[in-house]
Amino acid sequence: MIIQPTAIYKEPAPIKDLDNPFESMMERFNVAAEILNLEDGIYEYLKTPVKQVIVSIPIQMDDGRIEVFEGYRVVHNDTLGPSKGGIRYAPDVSIDEVKALAAWMTWKCAILNLPFGGAKGAVKCDPSKLSKVEIEKITRRYTANLISVFGPDKDIPAPDMNTNEQTMAWIMDTYSMHAQRTETAVVTGKPLILGGSMGRKEATGRGVMICTLGAMEKLGMSAANARVVVQGFGNVGSISAKLLYEQGCKIVAISDVSGGLYNPNGINIMHALDYVQKNKALEGYPEGDRITNEELLELPCDVLVPAAKEDQINAENAARLKCKLIVEGANGPTLADADPVLRDRKIMVVPDILANAGGVTVSYFEWVQDRQGYFWSLERVNRRLERAMRNSFEAVYEIAQAYKQTLRIGAYVLAIDKVAKTLKLRGIYA
Repeated sequence: MIIQPTAIYKEPAPIKDLDNPFESMMERFNVAAEILNLEDGIYEYLKTPVKQVIVSIPIQMDDGRIEVFEGYRVVHNDTLGPSKGGIRYAPDVSIDEVKALAAWMTWKCAILNLPFGGAKGAVKCDPSKLSKVEIEKITRRYTANLISVFGPDKDIPAPDMNTNEQTMAWIMDTYSMHAQRTETAVVTGKPLILGGSMGRKEATGRGVMICTLGAMEKLGMSAANARVVVQGFGNVGSISAKLLYEQGCKIVAISDVSGGLYNPNGINIMHALDYVQKNKALEGYPEGDRITNEELLELPCDVLVPAAKEDQINAENAARLKCKLIVEGANGPTLADADPVLRDRKIMVVPDILANAGGVTVSYFEWVQDRQGYFWSLERVNRRLERAMRNSFEAVYEIAQAYKQTLRIGAYVLAIDKVAKTLKLRGIYA
């Protein structure tokens, strides 16, 4: 499928700071825009968020003090449908980070053919220093402040870093209290008993596994005994590692915030999962040599899965990687300045906007089930997820091959072209 350019595109001003996640995203956007010859007006429309909201969140702490937190919600685009995106709680989150994450959500939804636009939210706080009651107060006040933004046909939040199904239950309940009716479809990633979907928790990791197997096929690699390194052992990393382990891969290294573990003979992932369940971290796990997260990236392996945080792979360490394939479980783990290095070294990269889109895909399934009031079996959810991920991987691969580009640029071309064409058909309301 070769996409024909539709108009003349003028080269934008150069990107200034690739450590800024939004500008790093725009660097890839610009390459795809040039391939598509986007009109100036369409370019400006697609790069500019529809809505950026900053809210003050005052709460009374457990000791009686009043503390004020800052919350964000960015709706990047709603051309394809209501905006969709997670909410993260972190002490170092910024509006530029949220803008980048919202834009990535737009492209993910387009690639997976979901009727959603992209959004993202955040609260600047450190959940590890807050009680459960304080986190609930922050969540409910944040929701109340954004009551005019959220809605099952407007903007639908989901879990992200340091938020979970309990957080989503509080959001659903707060919104429902204001709406004076139970509205389960306003949020996804909920507990099953409140209208959540089977398979939602594992969806992002399962999507990473599906993309990894698809990419290995293209490279002529077998899953049997393929050496895999996984950075990050949270929800995405641990499930990716578990599912790849079940496919016959040898997981030679894993890591979390406490550091990494390396065992060239392979790590028993089931044992590691049990250990983390009991001890809350990998620290002290005996089946491997202790290494840093930075050292882990440069280990000899067939597949590297960065599933931790943004900006882990840069131009400097990209030159030292010893893998054949990178599958991005995290959002934005690779800086734009690393792209040409990886391309020159012929390291295939399955980009974040494809590789970790399993989560938003099953979030879409949850939203559909909530609106129908009819819920699917785990088998049906997983079957539909696999079909969606495989079809999208093949579409991205085909475009990348046609334009002699990387999978990342292929993914951006596919996504931007779809949103741009939809925007032209809808027109600009004035």
